[in-house]
Amino acid sequence: MVAQCEPNSIDTSEQTQLSAGMRVMVRGQEWLVTKVEFNTLGNNAVTCTGISPLVRDYQATFLTDLDHIEPVDPTRTIFVPDQSPRAARSHLFIESMLRSTAPTDGNIHVGNRAAMDSLPYQLVPARQALSQPCQRILIADAVGLGKTLEAGILMSELIVRHKGRRILVITAKSMMAQFQKEMWDRFTIPLVSLDSSRISQVRADIPANANPFSYYDKVIVSIDTLKRDIEYGAALDASYWDIIVIDEAQNVADRGGARRAQRARLAQRLSSRSDTLIMLSATPHDGKPRSFASLMNMLDPMALPDPENYNKDDIKQLYVRRFKKDVSSDVSGNFPDRKVTQEQCRATAVEEETFDYLTNMHLKMDVNRHASNAGLFVTLLEKSLFSSPAACMKTIDERLKRLSKSDPTDATGDAEKLIGLHDALERISPEQFSRYQRLVAMLRSDSYGWTGKDTADRIVIFTERIETKSYLEQHLREDLKLPKGAIVSMDGQLTDIEQQGIVEEFGNAKSPIRILIASDVASEGLNLHYLSHRLIHFDTPWSLMVFQQRNGRIDRYGQKQQPDIRFMTIESSNEKIKGDNRILEILRDKEQQAYKDIGDPALLMGKFDTEAEESVTRQAIESGESAERFASRLAIPVQDIDDTGTDTNASGSGTDSEAQDDGIDLLAYFGIGEDGTITADDSDDSSENRGTAEEMSSVPDDSTARNVSLMSDYAYVTQALDVPEIKASAHIKSASTQPETQSITVTFAPDSPLRSWLRRRVPSMEILKEDIAEWSADKAYCDTQANSLVAQLRDDSWNRTQYLWALNPITEWVGLKASSLLYRRGEAPIIGIRNTRMTADDTIILMSGMIANDHAAPVIDEWFGAHYQQGAFKEFLTLDEVWQRTGYQGSLIPGSMERQYINRDDNAATGEQISQAQAVLDDAVNRSRQRLEVQRERYRKQSDAVIDEQLTRISVWQTERNAVIAGRPEAAEQQRHVHEIYEHYQQWVEQSYTASGEPVIRVAAAFTGVNQ
Repeated sequence: MVAQCEPNSIDTSEQTQLSAGMRVMVRGQEWLVTKVEFNTLGNNAVTCTGISPLVRDYQATFLTDLDHIEPVDPTRTIFVPDQSPRAARSHLFIESMLRSTAPTDGNIHVGNRAAMDSLPYQLVPARQALSQPCQRILIADAVGLGKTLEAGILMSELIVRHKGRRILVITAKSMMAQFQKEMWDRFTIPLVSLDSSRISQVRADIPANANPFSYYDKVIVSIDTLKRDIEYGAALDASYWDIIVIDEAQNVADRGGARRAQRARLAQRLSSRSDTLIMLSATPHDGKPRSFASLMNMLDPMALPDPENYNKDDIKQLYVRRFKKDVSSDVSGNFPDRKVTQEQCRATAVEEETFDYLTNMHLKMDVNRHASNAGLFVTLLEKSLFSSPAACMKTIDERLKRLSKSDPTDATGDAEKLIGLHDALERISPEQFSRYQRLVAMLRSDSYGWTGKDTADRIVIFTERIETKSYLEQHLREDLKLPKGAIVSMDGQLTDIEQQGIVEEFGNAKSPIRILIASDVASEGLNLHYLSHRLIHFDTPWSLMVFQQRNGRIDRYGQKQQPDIRFMTIESSNEKIKGDNRILEILRDKEQQAYKDIGDPALLMGKFDTEAEESVTRQAIESGESAERFASRLAIPVQDIDDTGTDTNASGSGTDSEAQDDGIDLLAYFGIGEDGTITADDSDDSSENRGTAEEMSSVPDDSTARNVSLMSDYAYVTQALDVPEIKASAHIKSASTQPETQSITVTFAPDSPLRSWLRRRVPSMEILKEDIAEWSADKAYCDTQANSLVAQLRDDSWNRTQYLWALNPITEWVGLKASSLLYRRGEAPIIGIRNTRMTADDTIILMSGMIANDHAAPVIDEWFGAHYQQGAFKEFLTLDEVWQRTGYQGSLIPGSMERQYINRDDNAATGEQISQAQAVLDDAVNRSRQRLEVQRERYRKQSDAVIDEQLTRISVWQTERNAVIAGRPEAAEQQRHVHEIYEHYQQWVEQSYTASGEPVIRVAAAFTGVNQ
């Protein structure tokens, strides 16, 4: 398929009558419908859970073209008196029906209740995506703002809408475990980790022609695994997902190069295999609009007729980008202001001699390199020396090896000079290495306040070179006299499993680690802030983007202490070294200034690529540019950027052949104004202008839906497990509850069906270790658990206590049981109400009504009550009015003033009242269908406008796209492709927004008054 929203053409005359939550008869057995969706053959696939004893708990998917699926007729519902204390049985039954209702609006229903300190700005991406026909969005918030959590919020909203059964997450290998645990701990989304070996195991367990990507519904895979076209290409093409998430999406943009091109092809292939596509990136562009357009076209192939000529209005609905300062009011207390200190390190006499030798050294090998504008080798030596003498000696050793092969006689004399520098470097002992000595003194000082004894006070030291990392690890271990295991290091030479293991141990409160020395392999994406607020740059990056990535490891959402960031700076009397270090000081100052003023330091150089930024710094050093001139070039206002979005002075030459034909001001379309501040576009209505910062720091109060549940998640599960029928079906050996902490602990019998059911819905068997399940509805406690502290104290790699909320598998299981075991097929409770608002003549039939689109997805879904007096229809009541009239929504906790009048021992509905409810049922159902037809007409007037808007948009796109490709050699083929995309999307829009289904009525309960 070429469009991002998979359209299908099917006969929906029968199957739009089916919806999640309905009871149906299939093959002589009773089932509960859990999902209705299209399969790849164009038919309705109805996913059900068995209710009848023969198929109980068995999950199956039936195709409507092969099986006759008969919905239960609502007019045949038999009302059964609920005589349980405080109407407990009917409460659970009705609650299960309420929870199976899929929201049809764009409000936030569950995402704000995840196990996190939810902040208003974090809800914006989900709200923006839910307002679009397809949920396809780039979340491009700055480093540390919580893009993973924002993706989880959107995924949760889609799951509760029955649009998230199959999920594929693609990320870097080193990030897989972290992403996987974030999704489970905070959102109970069970992503199964797939690597090459796991996929091979799956293939061994399934038929040869089966698809390994169909084995699990929710998986996380590394991009390096998936990009192997020969092994997995066909399987990916045959897979379809509800949601695809691509982390670090800048790596799949079309930026040239064989490796990147391979990843871009993979992302392009996957972009058409899911209705929902979520991309995450803190650095989404490289300054070249064409590469950014490739991401936009993956999200919406009809957004940009001409990828080389577009503006922010064309794409504003597809991305969200904020910086810390844009959301400052929301993150107060969650994002303490960082403290940045430059530690001045006066060079020793031995170091000064080495600096003098280096700056006076002229290498003949650099003559040709200078002529070709390539980096000078002497600059590379200086850069490595600014890291450590060990790093510089390694650079020399590698070059001497090359020289011995290419010039055995050393005709140029370069080798002799390099050996002389090597000899000078060897004289810089640890005692003569000023930055190292300053580091040791600082770590020991009272003013720094670090002792190494506090398990929650750990240090991250970043260095660019592996040799420097090894040097620091060896000597700090000796000089600080820390216990074994207190210092660990991490670099790209370690395997991905080793890297992730170190990161987990660093965040483990029981581990002995106190200092992590890392190369820049640890600078992207990893959470190092749980037990650390101290970061030291032992060497200074030559790239502002590296600054940003490094600092973001501890300066990020969830940091509870003030980040303490230190730079080790060199003070030398050598004029060349002094000037070059001044350039690096400018970088440090500008990074901090940009962080505070515009949020993204990468905007200062306008290169959006670490290597390109390092080249800018290198050229400034090699040209002898003054610090003042360099500083002025890093303070460029937008008017100093040409219409290509490129700083004409950034390279010193004013030319950039790759960027000169790009036609978009990247700063402008990301909302950066001429004064460097975030701007709002006054021409756009605030409800539509979702890409700029004017609405990014807050969410309107009405965007979060009110919870209509009858009971809390904790009450729902605990009370269900007390019902004899439900408890017996679970085979629970023992259960205990702690109301004060809203916690539940259950021990399963070995043959427990519930245990088996849960094992298929958790990301790791360790979560159910020893046949014990633990749940807690305490959001704050589970938020702490998400930081892995509690698990670590128990030597678990996974948190054992699961967050008990709407999306937890146990909540889903309770819903299935409550809706199938409490009342038999065709039954519903009738509840006696003793209060002043209802009399014995009053009857209220509680129902839900739904109309679906051609995709069998609800577009109208509401709850209401039909009120009768003495058998005559009086009015329809909203759900809130039903609760107000009956007092039924009150707490089930004994002693509640609201609930004590319901279902006392002497107030059950009489036989006459039950007969009266049965007598009006046909009329109630018929009137409800008529009510839904009125709702359908009201909906149609609104949806027609949306359809017209979408069809006009894609029609304009088709015309403009054909004009762009006209005259090309392959124009005819491309125009056919354009027409194909147009027809697919046109069909999808019409099917999605047309309320074509027959009204579906579900009878939930009846209420009747009893005499006072």
